Amino acid sequence: MLGMLRNLAVAVLVTVVAGFAAQWAAAAEATLEATIKQAYAATIRSLASTGPKAAPPVWRPPHRDTLLSKSLAALFARDDLYQDESGEMGNIGADPFLNGQDGEVKNLRIAVTGKPADGRALVTASFQSFGKLVKVPFRMIWEGGAWRIDDIGNGSDSIRQALSLPYECGSFMKKPCTR
Repeated sequence: MLGMLRNLAVAVLVTVVAGFAAQWAAAAEATLEATIKQAYAATIRSLASTGPKAAPPVWRPPHRDTLLSKSLAALFARDDLYQDESGEMGNIGADPFLNGQDGEVKNLRIAVTGKPADGRALVTASFQSFGKLVKVPFRMIWEGGAWRIDDIGNGSDSIRQALSLPYECGSFMKKPCTR
């Protein structure tokens, strides 16, 4: 009986320690830099894979729901739905993480601009792509216990602005698309 109680106590202790370790690890990864690093790790995997089992870009599941804000994820999902229903290209003509249709990511550097305030921050990713320096600005938001990407680009180059443009048809437009 004493042996069973000791084993139970050890099991409970191991479970509690594992839970704290998982929370600590999640908190350690809840940084602006970690979110952008995860996005570019997914981008690099996507660039390196081809065929029907190719790794998805950041704006598609499963990354979309973990790295993007809910509102930006919804805009990307709407663009995907339009493409599925119409057979046409959506409002994105290039990979926003590469700032182009094709590219590579070498020597990634991440810089936080200023100090995060009111759950918002600005971050710039810089990298070499085919020998050229590329800089991609991100607007970040603290949401769901983590830093998430809320917009990519600035001004007229904002991905949020592009994804907010109207579509000619789609179930969400109450006008079916004919293929």
